[in-house]
Amino acid sequence: MATLLLRLAAPLQAWGSDSKFETRKTDREPTKSGVVGLLAAALGLRRDDTEGLARLNGLRFAVRADQEGSLLVDFHTAKSRDTSYVTYRHYLQDAVFLAGLESGDEALLRELEAALRHPVYPLYLGRRSCPPTLPLCLGIRQGSLLDVLRTEPMQGRKPETGKLRIVADADPADPAAVPRQDLPMSFSPVHRQYGFRPVREWRLDRPEMPEPTEHDPMAELQN
Repeated sequence: MATLLLRLAAPLQAWGSDSKFETRKTDREPTKSGVVGLLAAALGLRRDDTEGLARLNGLRFAVRADQEGSLLVDFHTAKSRDTSYVTYRHYLQDAVFLAGLESGDEALLRELEAALRHPVYPLYLGRRSCPPTLPLCLGIRQGSLLDVLRTEPMQGRKPETGKLRIVADADPADPAAVPRQDLPMSFSPVHRQYGFRPVREWRLDRPEMPEPTEHDPMAELQN
């Protein structure tokens, strides 16, 4: 079993799984539908490629909140040919997440890793106005999804005391699992379709931060 890791960080992110009408909400962490959409863009899949999406939906998904960030609400005026209206768009600002995708097919993970490093279409974190900061793809780790997320070093700033959240795909029979309508069947703008997936949240102690490196920016000028 192997796990592909993504670092999802940007000034703004937006991961909506329940947005209607003029209020465009965001979840507290990246959604599976949003990350599958990012992978589909990297591969160059069509929005109505149901077989391609089914292949990506088969990946086991989890996300660790290394830096929770804060909520930003943007007051936005939109205008069509006949009318104008106000929308409220919610974003996460200054957030950092570590997302993992587990598969027994390591060739698929390597295909996704290559696509993320050389994407066909531009990549963004939930909305087109939210391009990711680098590095986005951290590579493949050997091990199960939750084990890798429990041991991978922190990606955010030096953490406060407390525990990290992990939100992951779960067994439907798990009594702690809850359904979430977050499984993309089609991204077609004519008729988007989403199914349900069971998810569960865990809390864990924070992994170690990487050791700081010594760096003298003037060293090269002294030679």
